[in-house]
Amino acid sequence: MSEETLKALEEKTLEEPATEVETTATEKRATVDRGLLIVHTGDGKGKTTAALGLALRAFGGGLRVLILQFIKGGQRYGELDALEWLSRVSNGRISIKQCGLGFTSIGEQEEHERAAAEALKLAADSIKGGEWDMVILDEINYAVTMKLIDEADMMKLVEARPSNVHLVMTGRQATAALLERADLVTEMKLVKHPFLSGIHAQLGIEF
Repeated sequence: MSEETLKALEEKTLEEPATEVETTATEKRATVDRGLLIVHTGDGKGKTTAALGLALRAFGGGLRVLILQFIKGGQRYGELDALEWLSRVSNGRISIKQCGLGFTSIGEQEEHERAAAEALKLAADSIKGGEWDMVILDEINYAVTMKLIDEADMMKLVEARPSNVHLVMTGRQATAALLERADLVTEMKLVKHPFLSGIHAQLGIEF
């Protein structure tokens, strides 16, 4: 979605809905009794999609939600436009940030590692900072698999999580330690994929 389209949409619909969003957020401002550690893993499609659906539900329930995307960067995914728009009309109660250099080998390994390390520090500060009720670390499992960050450092982040923060971690090949520690684990299983039939990635489905 272009910036011009977003601006036109805002001008057409957002003056009144913006007030409604803020009022709803105040009225419904939720507190987290017990934060959950949630893992979406597996070789099937839908891990990020499920996490973003959870983010939308949490936002609708009055929670403050931060989404940090490991690996992903350099390409505009549909969720960026949608969530950046939602962030603007809710005074930043939901936010998304790309922290990586992309899945393909855009830079040297050291550059990927540096980006992942910065993302991990941002994640740790955000989880402990008290500003967010839910933090989603998209593709962090893949960052561990690619050896961009150490499993031990990831687990330190998990153990340092305050009890009132939900932490959602996505990506293939979640480690055994993370699966053992998690409260909720969902494994996406690949049964059928349009790629196998020669159908290319489509806007709104894959990106």
